[in-house]
Amino acid sequence: MMQQHGFDQYQDFWKWSVTNKEAFWKATVKNLEIKLAQNYTSIVDTSKGVENAAWLKNAKLNIVDSCFQNEENATAVIFQEEGKSLQKITQKELLKLVNQIANGLQDLGLKAGDKIAINMPMTLEAVAIYLAGIKAGMPIVTIADSFTPNEIEIRLNITKPNLIFTQDVLKRGEKELPLYKKIVDGKAPKAIVIKTSKENFDLREEDIFWNIFLSSKTDFKAVIQNPEDIITVLFSSGTTGAPKAIPWTHTTPIKGASDGYYHQDIHKNDVVCWPTNLGWMMGPWLVFASLINKATIALYYGPPMGEDFGKFVQNAHVTMLGVIPSFVKYWKSTKCMEQYNWDNIKCFSSTGEVSNPTEMEYLMQLANNKPVIEYCGGTEIGGGYVTSTVVQPNI
Repeated sequence: MMQQHGFDQYQDFWKWSVTNKEAFWKATVKNLEIKLAQNYTSIVDTSKGVENAAWLKNAKLNIVDSCFQNEENATAVIFQEEGKSLQKITQKELLKLVNQIANGLQDLGLKAGDKIAINMPMTLEAVAIYLAGIKAGMPIVTIADSFTPNEIEIRLNITKPNLIFTQDVLKRGEKELPLYKKIVDGKAPKAIVIKTSKENFDLREEDIFWNIFLSSKTDFKAVIQNPEDIITVLFSSGTTGAPKAIPWTHTTPIKGASDGYYHQDIHKNDVVCWPTNLGWMMGPWLVFASLINKATIALYYGPPMGEDFGKFVQNAHVTMLGVIPSFVKYWKSTKCMEQYNWDNIKCFSSTGEVSNPTEMEYLMQLANNKPVIEYCGGTEIGGGYVTSTVVQPNI
């Protein structure tokens, strides 16, 4: 991008990007190949004041269409359940699953504008449900799988979704923690439940199992919307009083994907791994920053602390690994990752907590001294407000 616009110094490029917002974002929308059903008349209109900026004025789109522009047989998601082998699904297979879910939603009588909640770990199905709801014009309410029934109930009361997706239990090593029971105790609406355990259990009368819900129809045309239509409702951590509901629109993923493009340096067919959950901003970020940049999402279903995760990073050929500093602290104290070959990693990124320099230096050495892109995020903007790049000093 700097070469294209004749800049030698990052500082000059940055200055240009903030003083020529229109030119910068026009070029960015083009770089990301954002698919528009109807083109914008202006990239941003601030006639009602900067706090009411209208992005992609008069455009029509569904951001999910921008997530499926790689080759059909390119790997969209690489994932591994604890104790099992690595699995991959292609873009074509992911699209098929997304369409089956979107059709399933319509078969239940849901329509554009109806809200859907997801309370699940970060699995292939969770990613597909997330994309399917947005593709069908249904805003997704994301609730972290770690929340208590009370915390779940508070978030459901704020957003009032028509439907919730969950699974029976969370597997944590040998343990199985109840998840479906938590949403029932949280007085959740009708639930679609994915069965992962061998144990049999009864559903509430209105709830249905995943395999019954899933449509056999594999075609679905995206519901085309306005840029400012809501696609997701996330929550702030709620450290002060009630949690705050934060809406994302079809334009928010463009911010996240552009950060991935410029800052984490994500390229086509790269493999992006960031242990997270859809209930936190980095979950949806991972989906959009990977797929819009035509990269692969890498999901490990177990905790990211142990050796199995390190082996997954090695075998999945992860090129961009996202962390929170407490992971790194644990890896450093146990030395558990030193046995693996992480040479495919081009850069790391760290968010969520304050970084410790000696730990970050240790992390860099796990992949032959690759840089760590410090990512200070904002759930409200779908990306970082302060972050570095691979063309600047990173210490």
